[in-house]
Amino acid sequence: MTVPDLRPSRGRAAAAGITIALLAVLVLAADQLSKNIALRDLPYQEPVRVWGEFLQFYLTRNPGAAFSLGEEVTWVFTIVLAAAAAAIVVLAVTRVRSRWWSVVLGLLLGGILGNLTDRLVREPGFPVGHVIDFIHTPWMMPAIYNVADMFIVTMMIGVALLVLVGLRLDGTREVRARRSTDDDVAADESVDAGGERD
Repeated sequence: MTVPDLRPSRGRAAAAGITIALLAVLVLAADQLSKNIALRDLPYQEPVRVWGEFLQFYLTRNPGAAFSLGEEVTWVFTIVLAAAAAAIVVLAVTRVRSRWWSVVLGLLLGGILGNLTDRLVREPGFPVGHVIDFIHTPWMMPAIYNVADMFIVTMMIGVALLVLVGLRLDGTREVRARRSTDDDVAADESVDAGGERD
């Protein structure tokens, strides 16, 4: 009996896990560093023009979701972020082997951890901390956001694209099922002979 060699699969799993962890840490660090600099250097809720209407800084604290929705249930967003982060970690450990999925999920996890950190450690306290937002692009959207938000939004688009092109978590590609050519030929012959298709 031949025993399959599992080393290549284990190697890909380890590489995927390391990639996800490193990218998540980098995004988390960039997000928290930028927020701390914003808190230190920017006036609160006063626009600072960086590049006209294209880019402005506007420091604010967001207790809710996008557009400050759900301000009264901040703890719900903490649970959602924690669950999303846990789901990505589970996928990283058990299923992800693809380099593309590793990159996308690592950057997404970093963004999620960035905002989750705010919920856990910033005022007014655990687990209802307010997320620090400071980036404003009036030409694109009225919302004020942060580095973590940028990675969350762009990587969710990345997830949708990977699903759309049929790339599985293990790196294989989804094969679209084709109709049996034998059935098609038989049906064509029955039509030529005067038969009808159902």
